[in-house]
Amino acid sequence: MYYGEIKKTDIANGIGVRVSLFVSGCTRHCKNCFNPQTWAFDYGRPFTEETEEELLQALTPAYISGLTVLGGEPFEPANQKALLPFLRRVRGLFPQKSIWCYTGCTLETELLTGSHHGEETQEILSLLDVLVDGPFVEELKDIRLRFRGSSNQRLIDMPRTREAGAVVLWDE
Repeated sequence: MYYGEIKKTDIANGIGVRVSLFVSGCTRHCKNCFNPQTWAFDYGRPFTEETEEELLQALTPAYISGLTVLGGEPFEPANQKALLPFLRRVRGLFPQKSIWCYTGCTLETELLTGSHHGEETQEILSLLDVLVDGPFVEELKDIRLRFRGSSNQRLIDMPRTREAGAVVLWDE
């Protein structure tokens, strides 16, 4: 897996001050995507053990609320294979910090079954606190929305969704 950028103090992609990892690779190609350079799977730098250590170190300060993974597309099958072991480490080392993930996929139709469901998917979903799902749709763009770009996208509370067995939207 490659990544395009790491932001060590991000306040735009989730609650609080966060560390954000922008993975590379996306086959969706949304019209007017804010990050089209990350469509290429080899954009940026390789995600290595050193990258993981850099991210874990960045997550250490008490003022960091958690990790956000976005892209590109974190749920591309090749990215899932690299992200799962890393997300396990984050959850194990920082159980009090939240993990957010942005995806152009829809939870019910592409992640639980369908095109982006793989052997890692269910465990990745189990490690997340908030999943922001749905493709960016230019015609539904709304700059007033918090933590998303278009009104079709949902902020899903993953622990409550797992507990309820149905989608529960995140409420601050």
